[in-house]
Amino acid sequence: MKTFKKLTAALSLLALTLSLTACGGGGGDSSSAAAPAGDQGDKHYKVGIIQLVENGAFDDMKKGFKAEMEKEYGAGNVEFVEKSAQGDASNMNTIAQEMADGSYDLVATIATPASQAYVNQKSDTPQVFIAVSQPVKAGLLASMEKPDKNATGTQNPIPVEGIFNLAKELKPEIETVGILYSANEVNSNATAKDAKAQLEKMGLKAVERTVSNSSEVKQTADSMAAEVDAIFVPNDSLIQDAIALVVDATTAHKIPILGSSKVMVDAGALLSVAIDDVDTGAQSARLAIEILNGKAVADVPAIAIAGDMVDINMATAEKLGITVPQDVQDKAHSLVK
Repeated sequence: MKTFKKLTAALSLLALTLSLTACGGGGGDSSSAAAPAGDQGDKHYKVGIIQLVENGAFDDMKKGFKAEMEKEYGAGNVEFVEKSAQGDASNMNTIAQEMADGSYDLVATIATPASQAYVNQKSDTPQVFIAVSQPVKAGLLASMEKPDKNATGTQNPIPVEGIFNLAKELKPEIETVGILYSANEVNSNATAKDAKAQLEKMGLKAVERTVSNSSEVKQTADSMAAEVDAIFVPNDSLIQDAIALVVDATTAHKIPILGSSKVMVDAGALLSVAIDDVDTGAQSARLAIEILNGKAVADVPAIAIAGDMVDINMATAEKLGITVPQDVQDKAHSLVK
């Protein structure tokens, strides 16, 4: 009887051991498979996002950035704190100071003004800038290859040659192009310089006008529209935010706006050749992910994104009596109707 009881106990212990082994997933059991891509366990991050103004382009960049971050870490594992300065430079500096307090894991800044405001804080919190056309000239880093100010990100050089070539294809009679931009934005000043050089190279005349605040946009656009064949608007936060006023001026004088962002085309510009804003946000997020996963900012080179996405407003073309060739329509990213 004692022998039988010992045997029964041994068999019970063996059964319990096998059961625990199966539940633990050891020994190559399928339950021990690696976690799915993007599952980062219990990691949680606080990420700030700063922008000077709210507009469609910046919203799309933010959308792409957030989606890529959540794809990597899982929805709910990244707390996004989004701040817009509502076009007020002093407000933006205050926001930058608040986010430089060390309570964030990373801060993303959209476009040049917000990026400059944050990098000037000299914070220990890493910065990823999104869609800055001239990051070196803006003082965000000394070298795209080796960031030196705890900031890296994406550059969106404005393809002025592509914009003006497309404009001449759609409206060959263009001879004089107005360049309308803010005197206070480094990025648009640099793009305006590139645009003027390209127009001169093409044998076209450039007329430059600058504004210092939004209240000057309407009068300046009205005045310029009376003396040019088209108005070019570079990557300028102030002008882009007031693009409806420029559209009113050009509509009254029956001339086109040549834009540098799809959001301008959506608002009534004839065309743009630009970056994909959502994709730019996503590519910026990949840099942020490298940093959050342990790489030093200095070892994450900034990247330039090609601006080759063509968008055309067909309704504007019709109003201006411009026929858009089928081959141009076929290669366009979007045709706004």
